Amino acid sequence: MKDTKIFTIDKKNIDFSKIEEAAEILNKGGSVVFPTETVYGLGGNIYIANAVKEIYKAKGRPSDNPLIVHIWNIDQLKELTEEISEVAQLLIDKYWPGPLTIIFKKSSNVPESITGGLDTVAVRMPQDPIALALLEKSDVPVAAPSANTSGKPSPTQGKHVVEDLDGKVDVIIDGGDCKVGLESTVIDVYSNPIMILRPGGITLEDILKDVENVVYDPSLMYLDKGIAPRSPGQKYKHYSPKGKLVVFKGLEDRVKEEINKEGERLTKEGKKVLILTIKENIKYYSKGIIFNLGSIKDYETISSNIFKALRKADELNVDYILSESFSEKGLGKAIMNRLIKASGGNIKRCDN
Repeated sequence: MKDTKIFTIDKKNIDFSKIEEAAEILNKGGSVVFPTETVYGLGGNIYIANAVKEIYKAKGRPSDNPLIVHIWNIDQLKELTEEISEVAQLLIDKYWPGPLTIIFKKSSNVPESITGGLDTVAVRMPQDPIALALLEKSDVPVAAPSANTSGKPSPTQGKHVVEDLDGKVDVIIDGGDCKVGLESTVIDVYSNPIMILRPGGITLEDILKDVENVVYDPSLMYLDKGIAPRSPGQKYKHYSPKGKLVVFKGLEDRVKEEINKEGERLTKEGKKVLILTIKENIKYYSKGIIFNLGSIKDYETISSNIFKALRKADELNVDYILSESFSEKGLGKAIMNRLIKASGGNIKRCDN
């Protein structure tokens, strides 16, 4: 059991004395949780083997699941890869710092423990000012998967991290809410066609404005345990709340009808039910606890609320979570990816 230090830092008025202390702990091989614009990350110095082991241990994470490396400048990227392709450079120029992770061919500097035995390394430069300050001060590449117990919903608030990792890590930096609320988009620029391995805040439609021939990995919506994961979130069930999550997908009116029926049935059985819905549909539901994800006109708010909703379900100790579904265009693809992963593929069709 570690004596975890908890630092509260304001993004708009950063306490650099706390950043320096956290950076020193990172440089010595300690574990530091920090906010990013996507979700909170559990950081460790990639060049200290024990620091990487501590990440897997704290999360209870399978060791063949690759880690994303976080950097604060391009010179660090040159340590990690021997080649930056034209497409990669274009994406770096447009989206870094930001919620985009790029898969590179790894250099000999990158430890195998980071890559899950692959010959590639996933790298991103976060946008959050606390994350960038910490990375700059430590000046080492930092492996940082989401700062949750493996399989649980990713943390988008400091209190989520404290619930999961207090006593398991050296430092937790509470920097408030994460803006995007879903993990970064992961793209493999070396595959043919170029492939998005995990959808996130940077959408396929965004990338297609500048890069031709980009597709989603066809396996990303499924729980395929027979593949070697090239990106976090590909191989194992992720983001799982304690209660059973069911995603209702199909005709809008039928979705609302079936959620109401199921909510009524489960409530009669004495089950505690949480319904995930958009603002415009709240009035249609009569049973269960209603969680307003936001307006259908604002997918950014919906995406930032998905993990908050799953965490709330755990907080309320609900037995079932009944969720509406979303268009899989734009940011909706990432929202549906997370919901389906969280449900373990438990989808109820409402097509007729």
